[in-house]
Amino acid sequence: MTITYYHIHYYGQVVYENDLYKHVHFPEMLIYYSGNFIQFKSMPSLQEFAHAADYLLEFHKRNGQNHVQFYFPPNQKPTKEFIDYFLKEQYIYSFTELYAIRPKEFKYRLLNPEVIVTAVDENTFPYYLDLQFGFDVKFGVEFAKQKAKIHQRHFEDSSFLQLLAYYKGEPVGTVDCIIGDQTVELDNLQVMERYRNLSVGTALQKYVMDHFPDHWVILIAEGEDTPREMYQKQNYQYYGFRYEAYKVFYES
Repeated sequence: MTITYYHIHYYGQVVYENDLYKHVHFPEMLIYYSGNFIQFKSMPSLQEFAHAADYLLEFHKRNGQNHVQFYFPPNQKPTKEFIDYFLKEQYIYSFTELYAIRPKEFKYRLLNPEVIVTAVDENTFPYYLDLQFGFDVKFGVEFAKQKAKIHQRHFEDSSFLQLLAYYKGEPVGTVDCIIGDQTVELDNLQVMERYRNLSVGTALQKYVMDHFPDHWVILIAEGEDTPREMYQKQNYQYYGFRYEAYKVFYES
């Protein structure tokens, strides 16, 4: 099986498509950048990018949105001309990396016996929501409130598995598992900051490896972030990169 970015789940639905790009819109959460974007099928010229940006901005303004978000084709780096344009036009650009592993190949040093991982159920869902709200509120209270509705929808969807990690009985970490026919995507793996050196993240991953031994486990890591080094040490294999850019328009 060839693992690509096209195995990664995204929120929203395609509302427009042409030969150059797909436009994805997520009306349930308009302020969620990762659900409201344009995905380029091939690397655009600067002129094509500018036209796409104008189109997306006009569409978003009609829907009360104040951002534009773009994903470039996997494994293609924008030229210096593009980077200069991003800087001039005040776009924030970055890249992510795609990793995958077969569960039997997962490497870890030690599991912390005081860390317990369970699937979220009706009794523990309130704990999951409280923990997620604490993670999501860094993007704003309104974002966290709207994201809570998405968490509720996922809780009722059998293709999602929400996990909670406890340290000495206290909920301290979560991960969302998006279950496909051949893959399980780890999304939104987060641990409370003061518990990040207690192998909580490892325990969450180990639960997935144990429960989905015949799937590929896949994830996206920030290209310049420390966790990607952890995934490499755990024996995840690198399957490519993807650049992205966004811009927020503030009222003057």
